[in-house]
Amino acid sequence: MPHKLSLIWLNYKKNKAIYWMALPVVLYFLVFKYLPMYGAVIAFKEYTVGKGIWGSDWVGLQHFRDFFQSYYFWRILKNTLVLSFYQLLFGFPAPILLALLLNELRQEMFKRTVQTVSYIPHFISIVVICGMVVDFSSRDGLFNSIITFFGGESSALLSDPGNFRTIYTASSIWQELGFSTIIYLAALSGINPELYDASKVDGASRIRQVWHITLPGIIPMIVILLILRIGGLMEIGFEKIILLYNPNVYDTADVISTFVYRKGISESAEFSYTTAVGLFQSVINFILLIGANRLSKAVSDNKLF
Repeated sequence: MPHKLSLIWLNYKKNKAIYWMALPVVLYFLVFKYLPMYGAVIAFKEYTVGKGIWGSDWVGLQHFRDFFQSYYFWRILKNTLVLSFYQLLFGFPAPILLALLLNELRQEMFKRTVQTVSYIPHFISIVVICGMVVDFSSRDGLFNSIITFFGGESSALLSDPGNFRTIYTASSIWQELGFSTIIYLAALSGINPELYDASKVDGASRIRQVWHITLPGIIPMIVILLILRIGGLMEIGFEKIILLYNPNVYDTADVISTFVYRKGISESAEFSYTTAVGLFQSVINFILLIGANRLSKAVSDNKLF
């Protein structure tokens, strides 16, 4: 034991700067991620502010049963999964394709211009983004102007339940497309240029170079990010949906996070019930993450942990 402590001390002295740099990150996760888990126990209690967490009555799995038997369960579960699937199907490959296209550009000035323009939406406030989407989707907005130009009829697009998922997914891709390419461009920069030179000598076309060199070079990064995305399949950020939706589109827009917000804060302040809903969401995400990692490990050499 003393020997292990001495090794730890020697390691600390050798990498002291790294430990001090990591300290704020560790503290952040401890304070904002791990300590709040203490409050998850109210999912199994009938929590009241006056009695506190430990003084409130224990009800076991009652809140979970109420949620599973409620009218809203299948609706919000379906909406969460469908929106997540849309994001995964259309949003996940988009930055990969953009990174591949940018990597093939030889005109540096044009390449940097495209990168800069595509990055900008990420740095715009989500409130501003949603305000733009609402204005563009109004009866007199840009989208309706295009629709009427081609002979269609003007309508309040965001009041139609059938349009919400498309508008949400498309605006999310536009907002995050450019910024998400950064990590793929970084992975592409690590590919040995000699591989491309050798393929040119063998007569490989640009498409074959992309297929046999570029894509295999970034596959490990793609798999890791895909595992993380699957691990968050049940989690749709409520801020954007709250800013975009209205009661007319609850049938297709209401997801678990917005349901928790309404029930826990906006409407009835059912803290225990909404904590149970949030805990259910986190457990499913954890199971999906472990399952995706094990599946990736079974079919390839790439895994997250």
